[in-house]
Amino acid sequence: MNAIRSAIFYVGYFLAILVFGLLCLPITPLLPLAGRYRLLNLYNHFIVGWFARVCGVRYTVRGRDNVPAGPVVILANHQCEWETLFLQILKPPVCTVLKQELLNLPLFGWALRLLHPIALDRSRPARAMKQVLSQGPQRLREGLSVLIFPEGTRVEPGQRRRYNKSGAVIACRAGVPVLPVAHNAGERWPGRHWVKNPGPLNVVVGAPIATQGRTPEAVLIEVEAWIEEQLTSISGVPRPATASEAPAGKKEWV
Repeated sequence: MNAIRSAIFYVGYFLAILVFGLLCLPITPLLPLAGRYRLLNLYNHFIVGWFARVCGVRYTVRGRDNVPAGPVVILANHQCEWETLFLQILKPPVCTVLKQELLNLPLFGWALRLLHPIALDRSRPARAMKQVLSQGPQRLREGLSVLIFPEGTRVEPGQRRRYNKSGAVIACRAGVPVLPVAHNAGERWPGRHWVKNPGPLNVVVGAPIATQGRTPEAVLIEVEAWIEEQLTSISGVPRPATASEAPAGKKEWV
């Protein structure tokens, strides 16, 4: 049954890319940036709703009232594609730090280009870090929030990976708060398998964490501790005690 549901979901998923791409892409470049986000976010709303309806997923989102009015740096754990869609509609407009290859995908990638993301070349980690630290504050000054997954890549439920401090550095430099988000979406939408799993999908949005007068290291420690505490509570898979290290000299991005 899960396989049948998942197949139906992906039919709607790819049709949505085709329909939204053909209908919205010709119009989107003519709109101001805020209008582009409102239009293209219709796709994210559809996929999030379609996934829940077809695959038997029940959403519980706590802490929506913690989302502030102004720009923030959103730091969330990264398990699958679902949160990259949901976080776009949690705090729009939001600039996402992502891997450059995504911009080359037909229709989907072309739409991403129109939203001014921070697209990184993963083969050049030093340059990618400089790009994040220069473009991140710029996007915040433009009134956009910035979404960064501090683990740097997708991490399967029940695993941990060391957090990167680039998001905390951006927030501290710009003097904006960090908005922490924890979720167990990877248990419903496995990152390495096409079959989706019915059941509860829990999201917790934390209170904004102040950054003014603080070091990025201190902010990151607080963010990671909060996310891990929430994951221990909401996850159906036990959490490991310690995080694994990335291979030496290697940094990955969304």
